[in-house]
Amino acid sequence: MNAYLHRSEERGHVKAGWLDTKHSFSFGSWYNPKYMGVSVLRVINDDRIAAHNGFGTHPHDNMEILTCVLDGTISHKDSMGNERHISAGEWQLMSAGTGVQHSEINQGDVPVHMLQIWIHPNVRDAEPNYQQIKLDPREQPNQWHLIVGPNEQAPMHIRQQAEVKTAVLEAGQSLNVQATQQLNYVHVIHGEVQIGEHTVKAGDALLFAEHADIQATEESQMIWFDLPGK
Repeated sequence: MNAYLHRSEERGHVKAGWLDTKHSFSFGSWYNPKYMGVSVLRVINDDRIAAHNGFGTHPHDNMEILTCVLDGTISHKDSMGNERHISAGEWQLMSAGTGVQHSEINQGDVPVHMLQIWIHPNVRDAEPNYQQIKLDPREQPNQWHLIVGPNEQAPMHIRQQAEVKTAVLEAGQSLNVQATQQLNYVHVIHGEVQIGEHTVKAGDALLFAEHADIQATEESQMIWFDLPGK
């Protein structure tokens, strides 16, 4: 199996007051030319946000921004008029398009743990858009759940020929990965899985082109990015 293993300890670690974050790819003050993204996938930030803190109002444009809340609740407000709460088991997709201002604040008394994921769009300067769903893979383990995809039948529609799926895999169970595009990038949120000859632990990710079986050595959650070759 021809694959590249991106180890958790190779991620950038930035701790600044209320924010404790790990960057899979170069972001903000952490830069490593070796890690600039995979295909159209540009950012995976593993953020822990202290109580009563967060990201104040700031702008984005021409980026598909996917938020996955793992613990706690984050409060979102944007220039499109959306004011929403995203809790554990919920997902938000903000298509920034021509430009949007937004904030993400932890208004609660406990830390928030979430992933922020950025994907380059294949359409520039489109109208900004907001989508949100509840989909907790713990409720239906041992199967892939589609989160975003390029067609309108997906739970949330992304402006790119890419799919994002998630699964919770119980110990001893297995799932198959076979790209509909050209590249697979499997990021393990927690637990440990075996993909071919590779042991992939929490915070690790594996990039490969061919299909493969994933077997969990302990209960694990993963995100699978099905990406175009680039």
